[in-house]
Amino acid sequence: MEHNTIVAAVLGILEGLTEFIPVSSTGHVLLAGHFLGFDSPGRAFEVIIQLGAIAAILGVYASRIWQILTDAPHDPIARRFIGAVLLAFMPAVVIGLLAHDFIKTVLFETPMLIAVMLIVGGFIMLWVDRQATQPKYHRAEDFPLGMALKIGFFQCLAMVPGVSRSGATIVGALLMGANKRSAAEFSFFLAMPTMLGAFTLDLIKNRDILDSAAMGNIVIGFITAFISAIIVVRWVLGYVTQHGYALFAWWRIIIGSVVLLALMAGK
Repeated sequence: MEHNTIVAAVLGILEGLTEFIPVSSTGHVLLAGHFLGFDSPGRAFEVIIQLGAIAAILGVYASRIWQILTDAPHDPIARRFIGAVLLAFMPAVVIGLLAHDFIKTVLFETPMLIAVMLIVGGFIMLWVDRQATQPKYHRAEDFPLGMALKIGFFQCLAMVPGVSRSGATIVGALLMGANKRSAAEFSFFLAMPTMLGAFTLDLIKNRDILDSAAMGNIVIGFITAFISAIIVVRWVLGYVTQHGYALFAWWRIIIGSVVLLALMAGK
């Protein structure tokens, strides 16, 4: 019990630190839980604590979100942005509902796949980050609806743990002409309905197997994820604007390679 409580706090910190950078928070949490022997009924912990990170971004972006919502009745740009985020969310709704059980019982339980996806995603991110293209979009609010929908399909790739939700959406946006800052910002806003939807679905699916101990661990993970995510959200936009995504790409490649070696050694 005490071991799981400590590990839950550590995993919550890890979730918050990695949710909004393109390294796959779920992949990191699943792999860390695997090596630390963490017991998570129905793998609900790994999904539900993501709401802590979403609460952090709601806090950081509260004034901007409020401005967009209050401008929407009379501002077509605000209305289009809300529509773009909701449209980008739709593919995850459909595919998530259809593939939920397969994702949780097969993909979440395959550490080797997660490690490989970290490495592959790292090399893809390096390639995209080094492209010398002239961006067409400098604000997330200016993304066309068709582009938003395509980003939504990119997001669905992250249902394979290790791909990274933020990584997939950022890569998709960059390939379609966004600059680095607006790609990250759109990913942040898209995370809100996506993670809230994943939280709700997982809570409904696992409500019968979550006992008091499991809920206690989730609360601890939620709180630590919230605190650590606030730090990352405030830092990441400034960093990627100046330096791009190479650091995160190399992190993925190194961590994925170390984990792959450990798994092959039978750890």
